[in-house]
Amino acid sequence: MARPLWLVRPRNDGGCDYVNFVPGSTPGSAAVEMREGSHLPPQMPLLKRRCWLQRDEAEQQRRLLQLEGGYRHSEPLF
Repeated sequence: MARPLWLVRPRNDGGCDYVNFVPGSTPGSAAVEMREGSHLPPQMPLLKRRCWLQRDEAEQQRRLLQLEGGYRHSEPLF
């Protein structure tokens, strides 16, 4: 994961759940920050969980979220 990636899953209430993968800021870093949250405009986004993963773990998590979690690639929400 060379650049930030957003995955979004719509909810019935008009909001959405999101997962944002952000690569480490150090060049050559193998760490990726994964941020999970929800957003219901016009409210502020809610960050539910954040963790650091190795690059291969982040890629596995991305695939799992897209295949089983109903998440789709998206432009940044905010």
